[in-house]
Amino acid sequence: MSDAEPQAESHDRSQEEAQAAERLERAVRAAEQALIEFEIAVETFRVEVENFSRLHHQRLGPMYSRLDELDALIAEALAARTGDPEDIRKAREARGLVQPMPGVEELFHGWIDSEGLSPEAAAMLTERPVQPPPRVRPSEEARRIYRELARKAHPDLVEEEAERERRGAFIVRVNAAYAAGDEEALRALAEEWEAGPPPPERRASRSEELYARLEWLAERKEMLAAVAAELESSAIGAMIKMAPEDPDGLLDEIAEQLLAQAAEKEARLAELAR
Repeated sequence: MSDAEPQAESHDRSQEEAQAAERLERAVRAAEQALIEFEIAVETFRVEVENFSRLHHQRLGPMYSRLDELDALIAEALAARTGDPEDIRKAREARGLVQPMPGVEELFHGWIDSEGLSPEAAAMLTERPVQPPPRVRPSEEARRIYRELARKAHPDLVEEEAERERRGAFIVRVNAAYAAGDEEALRALAEEWEAGPPPPERRASRSEELYARLEWLAERKEMLAAVAAELESSAIGAMIKMAPEDPDGLLDEIAEQLLAQAAEKEARLAELAR
């Protein structure tokens, strides 16, 4: 065997190893992008759940409270009529389910600042209509900017600890602006990112490092999948899935059902009061 043959075999092995490393590098990058897309989807759904929960509580909370109060009044009226110990026990249980009136400190928690009462608290004391909490629903433009920022600035795209921390702090601000539906703030953050330092060059990684990276990405995906499953299985998440394109219409439908239930209970209470 000539000296050239072992050299050729060594060269071929080197080429194969380089190609394998390149394929592994591409797989890692594809997994990173897939994870980021999944994380964007989970975060978007989390914001939608929070927003819908706020609207649900604002619009339907008083109606649920009214139904609980009617249940307690009906149980109490029935107990007063029969005098049965079991009916008395049920009446006490029903009354225990009714939300008590909040105390003064609880009622005005967060409504009193260095300048005194907030406008909402002053409105309550003067019997003027209280300003409802702001409706938050990110616009399509806010969604677009958020997705671009998440793809560019996500901490999972880098391995250097200092850069990961910098990106992590930045993404926290991005998530807060997105959750608030603040399109202007998202634009400002996009400009800030573009004006910042360029992304670090990815250094050549050994196969062991790339495999470890893939394992970490798989674990991260499992964690996000658990978060997504928890959101989807929640009462609010299930409601959003029932009408993803028209959640307001779903609220109206539920409100009509609650009104019908309240009417039935009020009729029942009137019968017991005779």
